Amino acid sequence: MNEYHIDTTVSGRSLVELPDGGGPFPLLAGFHGYGQSAEDELAMLRQIPGSERWVRLSIEALHPFINAKGQPGASWMTRRDRERRIAENVRYVDAVIGRVTAEVPSGGRLVLHGFSQGAGMACRAALLGRHPVSAVMLLGGDIPPEPGDLARFRAAHLARGENDQLYRKKQLDLDVLRLQEVGLEPAVCEYAGGHGPTGEYFADAGRFLELLF
Repeated sequence: MNEYHIDTTVSGRSLVELPDGGGPFPLLAGFHGYGQSAEDELAMLRQIPGSERWVRLSIEALHPFINAKGQPGASWMTRRDRERRIAENVRYVDAVIGRVTAEVPSGGRLVLHGFSQGAGMACRAALLGRHPVSAVMLLGGDIPPEPGDLARFRAAHLARGENDQLYRKKQLDLDVLRLQEVGLEPAVCEYAGGHGPTGEYFADAGRFLELLF
């Protein structure tokens, strides 16, 4: 049996909301969780206090399917052809961010927000992408093992619900240690809840974002 990989063109979609005024504006780019859509992540970004002063960019994964709720959703990747998918995703995210920053003056500040599976994509974009970031914000998802200098994050906000069974306390502690080893002291938010944001999370995320504005 022979296995072939054929390069082809696949379109990806993203949603962009601009603040009032003339800019330049900082850019807050979000990555949704498994089976979610760009709309889901944009709704999450909107709930972060102060985000209305940022360009809110929600990037949808390239692999669509119908999720368990019978709704359109998407996945960033699976274990199959892992390295190939990572490279494709990073090129895609680079292109999306490049187009937005070419059309909207951003002032050079870029923060990446990822929820669940999207947390890994936010990290990969920061580590392997061509756009320098000001910070990463990870909710309910760990830092993947891809090679790269974690100091490229520059600043980090890590969050999990105390009852989250997908992103456990032990993994959060390991992620904090990895960042400390490269000289970063991440902001950590552990809130009452499960695998998903609450008002407590959004308030803490807003305080972190305010420091970067």
